[in-house]
Amino acid sequence: MIERYQTPEMRLLWSEARKYQVWAEVEILVMEAWESLGQVPIGTAKQLREALQKKPLDVSFARRVEEIEAETRHDIVAFTRALTEWVEDAQGSSPEVARWLHLGLTSTDVVDTAQNVLLDEALGLIEQELDKVLAALKHLAVRYKHLPAVGRTHGVHAEPTSFGLRFLAFYAALLRDKERLGRAREAIRVAMISGSVGNYAHVEPAVEAWVARKLGFQIEPASSQVVPRDRHAELMGALAILGANLERVAVELRHLQRTEVLETQEPFSYKQTGSSSMPHKKNPVALENISGLARLLRSNLQAELENVALWHERDISHSSVERVILPDTTTLAHYMLRRLGRVLEGLVVFEENIQRNLERTRGLVYSQRVLGLLIEAGLDRTAAYEIVQRNALRSWAAGQDFRALLEADPACPLRGEALAQAFDPGYFLRHVDTIYARFGL
Repeated sequence: MIERYQTPEMRLLWSEARKYQVWAEVEILVMEAWESLGQVPIGTAKQLREALQKKPLDVSFARRVEEIEAETRHDIVAFTRALTEWVEDAQGSSPEVARWLHLGLTSTDVVDTAQNVLLDEALGLIEQELDKVLAALKHLAVRYKHLPAVGRTHGVHAEPTSFGLRFLAFYAALLRDKERLGRAREAIRVAMISGSVGNYAHVEPAVEAWVARKLGFQIEPASSQVVPRDRHAELMGALAILGANLERVAVELRHLQRTEVLETQEPFSYKQTGSSSMPHKKNPVALENISGLARLLRSNLQAELENVALWHERDISHSSVERVILPDTTTLAHYMLRRLGRVLEGLVVFEENIQRNLERTRGLVYSQRVLGLLIEAGLDRTAAYEIVQRNALRSWAAGQDFRALLEADPACPLRGEALAQAFDPGYFLRHVDTIYARFGL
């Protein structure tokens, strides 16, 4: 991922040094498991752990792996050789631990298990940012719960609604995202230590169980040489849907910031500039950024779906894809959540413009309420509809007040207060409390 869209936490998590630290942890846990089975001398894993505490794996270790891999053309072989050198240097002698390193394993026993650890950690970071966005949406929903605003369908003014209800709908969507991510996180929390073709020919199932238990994971119940990629596809799907919902929020707020609407505006700092040529511009660039990055999340899902069908017990076609899309997608989701959270926390709401827009169609947004009252007054639906539509079209064409036209229409039986009640925005908000109560608000 380019630095522009990285967050400090994700940059550290997906660093090469961090990857090798987790690889080493898997190797240590496997060694401990073998010790418990009497296959490796007691204390061997402890020696390795103490050596790495004395000399932690860092950027220089990652560079050494890269140097060796240039010769071996195999990352795990390069890693185990570099680790042997590293421990020798830390202990000042040739350690016995090197003899037992990677015992009974194939590369992906380490790589897939460690990758799942990193994905689990990444999802933890994403969940933290998601909680902040949920809190911001909840605040806006509650604050503007009883503020009447015009609702729009097809981009056209429809009927009055609650301005806060928009944010409640976004809140509900992101709650579903949190549930989806929780299920995907649980699905990815599996360890696989099953050997070259998944049949435990050179490693005991008890070793896998030990590693899984120490990591707080489940075992992969039926692996090949790799963890089945439908698990990763589920995760990528959850992140893609999250991105779509973040874009849903962003698109709505972008529309509301259009000059002719201007009901909201994303934060704009004192020295910020909106255009190199037009000094007056205040553009919704953060929201547009979120819309753009959501496209990457969706496209990365397609790439992961292509990884599900591998040859026989495994081919390596998925590897190059996942080296890109797993770090990138989790990083982008984290970045998008953080950026949207800041927008929501600093969102400017123009209540006077919301009121102005509600009144902009001179009462036409109350047409369905008028229709209902005419039917209650004794007209059949067709006759009532014709009265309302006839006057509505006149209002559109002549720019006249809809209520005044109805008052002057001899075919309309409603007059005075009987008609005025149709134009009360509070009628359209009377069930808002019921909706909010579903969320404990």
